[in-house]
This record gives sequence, C-alpha cells and structure tokens, in this order.
Amino acid sequence: MMKSLRSYEVSDQLSVREWVPNHIQIRQYAEASGDFNPIHLDDNYARQVGLGGVIAHGMLTMTQMSAMLTDWIGDQGGISKLNVRFEGVVRPGDTIRCTGSIRARSEKTLVCNLEAINHKNEIVLSGLAHINLKP
Repeated sequence: MMKSLRSYEVSDQLSVREWVPNHIQIRQYAEASGDFNPIHLDDNYARQVGLGGVIAHGMLTMTQMSAMLTDWIGDQGGISKLNVRFEGVVRPGDTIRCTGSIRARSEKTLVCNLEAINHKNEIVLSGLAHINLKP
C-alpha cells in the first residue's frame, strides 16, 4: 500500500524514477513538441557545435520529473506549481534518477525540492514543486 502523502514530513524522500533516454524517445519528443533543433537529432551537427553528440530536450527531462511526481502523488493530490532549472545536458544512454524531498508542509500543501541526477552523480535538473493535497 502506498504511503499517505499526509504522513510525509520535512526532509522525507520522494520516490525515485530511473530513466535511460534513447534516440527513439528523443525523436518522438521532437515530433510531439515540434522542436526539431538538430542538436537533439543530428549527431554530427551536435559534435560540430561542441556538444559532443546529441542531447535530450530539457523539457523531456522535465517530463520524466513530472511523471515521477504524478506516480508518487497518485490520486491523493495534484501539482499546483512546478519550477525547474536545467543544469546539465542529458545524453542518450545516460541513467537519470529523478527524486526529491519534502522542503516544507502545511495542512493542504507539500513543497518539494527536486533533483534529476545522472550516473556520474551530476545534477542535470533541479527545482521545486508544490503539491496540493486532496481533502
């Protein structure tokens, strides 16, 4: 049984979502978003501009963080605010861990620190989410 969100206290850890992006997901995201920037799709181009190869869209990484949150929340509440900062590149084949912790809480809201960390222990995304709890 899932732990009740109302039982979370400051500093408690959220669940973890692991994600390994691949070229197909990145292509599908480009098609869905309309963002066909060649840094995401053309390895040679991405190397020529100094990126060392294609990188995932930042918003695709944010989508994985959002999925971690909605899986964790279930039907107990909803995301009312999500602010993120893209701090590093994500490449196909990287292992990304999306997680967070409770920063503050009130009767109706949990405020969560968020981090997405790659397999090199580098933060690639950080942020803050406000979760409104259902009565």
